[in-house]
Formats: sequence, structure tokens, C-alpha cells
Amino acid sequence: MSKRLESTVTAGSGGAMTVEVGVITGDLTIVTTALPQGRATVAIQYLGAEEWYTLTGSPTPLPDGGLEALHAVVLDQVRSGQSAEVPR
Repeated sequence: MSKRLESTVTAGSGGAMTVEVGVITGDLTIVTTALPQGRATVAIQYLGAEEWYTLTGSPTPLPDGGLEALHAVVLDQVRSGQSAEVPR
């Protein structure tokens, strides 16, 4: 089973940019999941919803700090808003 981290966050002004539906805002659940070959994917959904979306920029290579570091940066980006994406 792949390692995954899940957190709830409130998006900052301008929300988070998804591949499927564009910007989403409000209270969100973010899941960062490790993939083979040192990569990870980031999924996002409205808190309590069933539909999941892909955060723009996902999948992405894992940074030196691993999955935990990537997840922390994504959370910070989404809290900041401004159409947040997965950092490169």
C-alpha cells in the first residue's frame, strides 16, 4: 500500500487550482500519496464531498524532504490561496 498523508485546510483568497474544475475554495481535504519512482500525487476535495480533484502540477517528483515535506508545502500553498498549485 502506498504511503499517504491527509489533512484538512481552509484555502486562502483565490483558492486552489484543480485540473478538472479550475479553482476551488473553502474548507478542503488534501491527500498527498507516494507513487513509485520518487513521485507523488496530490488530490483535493471539498470537505465532506465525494468527488476528488487533481491539484494542478500533480503528479510531481518528491523533494529531498520526502512525502512529508511535499505535503507541508502543499498545505502552505493552499492556505495562501492565489490559485495554489503543487510547487515545482
